[in-house]
Amino acid sequence: MTQQYIHSIKKEVISTLPIEEFPGRIIVIDTLNDTEKAMKYLYHFEEVGFDTETRPSFKKGLYHKISLMQISTDEACFLFRLNRIDIPPILEEFLANENIMKIGVSLKDDLGALQKRKEINTANFFDLQSFVGQFGIEDVSLQKIYAILFNKKIAKSQRLSNWEAKELSEPQKKYAALDAWACLKIYNQLKQNK
Repeated sequence: MTQQYIHSIKKEVISTLPIEEFPGRIIVIDTLNDTEKAMKYLYHFEEVGFDTETRPSFKKGLYHKISLMQISTDEACFLFRLNRIDIPPILEEFLANENIMKIGVSLKDDLGALQKRKEINTANFFDLQSFVGQFGIEDVSLQKIYAILFNKKIAKSQRLSNWEAKELSEPQKKYAALDAWACLKIYNQLKQNK
């Protein structure tokens, strides 16, 4: 029988929870050579966490292209700096690979942003928002789903930072890695309880 969780959680409750931190290695990818090395590693996995970041725009009508793509395993998260490397063919092939599930939240937005950077084919993307309902969870934001499942808070303070900065700060790297890793962790937890 499918385990049921609480339906929703209030922001006030989340604010009292301990903050989660990504426990693995964070590898910034900003060259084609680094991309090839990352792909050799990532092709060993059937499921990965996925997320993206875009530099925020504070002016009406000004939009930025997607800056960062995060792909995470349990042990490591790769931060692909798309503003530097774009989407090279080897990364395109990975995103279109039907044998590797890319797990995220609100993937329509992420995939739409990717298409604005470069028209690519994508396959086997799994959106947690359409999955958590089977477990009675009504909240669909990553922060709320994670809090319901693990009683920990994903801090969002870096969300509106400059993802095209010359160097990503440590808080930016940790935030970006945590979001992708959390998607994989949520999926694995729910899959066990099915």
